[in-house]
Amino acid sequence: MATTYIQLKLTISPLESGQEIALAFLGEMGFESFVETTEGLEAYIQEESWTPNLLDQLYPLVENGLDIGWSLTAIPPENWNAVWESDFQPILIEDICAVRAHFHAPIDVPFELVITPKMSFGTGHHQTTHMMLNTLLNNPPKDEVVLDMGCGTGVLAILAEKLGAVSIDAIDVESWCFENTVENAAMNDCKKVNAIEGDRKLIPEKEYGTIIANINLNVLLLDIPLYAERLSSNGKLFLSGFYTHDIPAIESKANQNGLQMVDYQQKDNWVAAHFHKK
Repeated sequence: MATTYIQLKLTISPLESGQEIALAFLGEMGFESFVETTEGLEAYIQEESWTPNLLDQLYPLVENGLDIGWSLTAIPPENWNAVWESDFQPILIEDICAVRAHFHAPIDVPFELVITPKMSFGTGHHQTTHMMLNTLLNNPPKDEVVLDMGCGTGVLAILAEKLGAVSIDAIDVESWCFENTVENAAMNDCKKVNAIEGDRKLIPEKEYGTIIANINLNVLLLDIPLYAERLSSNGKLFLSGFYTHDIPAIESKANQNGLQMVDYQQKDNWVAAHFHKK
């Protein structure tokens, strides 16, 4: 069943430093996706996760010296497209990859991804998706079998195919993400993306050369042992959806399962980490 989202609009001053603090803060509160605006920030959380006392948790931002204003709007599923179309601007990554919506003009880059987000997370605007796109560009899964967990819009799976992956299993527990991945894969003329609706239980029993998981800390900690099991020898695991202070927990769980951290990048306190199977 499609989900209603709560949109929290923030005005923030000072803007630049305030956006960074608010992004990290709201992520910890359970907000899933964000749009930076010229006045502050828009943040989205599922209605079932929303409680009015969440607003009380914003007061530490004021105590940190920020001037904060906010408003709330319920966004029914059928209105999600209109919200994103009004905010969604194309993004460019390393001048070789662009993410745009179908209503934007084409962008002349080697890897152009056309994404209509609907209810799904993953347009490249959020720090985690942006870093994961960048990570894939720097570690192309050419001739590899790929698993994309928590695929959202399918944007990472689509880029994996364009970078030469032989097949990609793209899994998400939400039905609208499954449907959105199917639609976006077709829009990008991708033939090798196999969308699956479900959770870790539906990961096919085969080896993957690359596994991508942009979810959240708790799910990652639960699933890392299974990712390690499914990775081929010398396979690569790319994780995001957690914060810098979560690195020790993620690295410890990875090490327990025969995975070694190669490197990581961070953006506004969010992290994308690269692990290698020993």
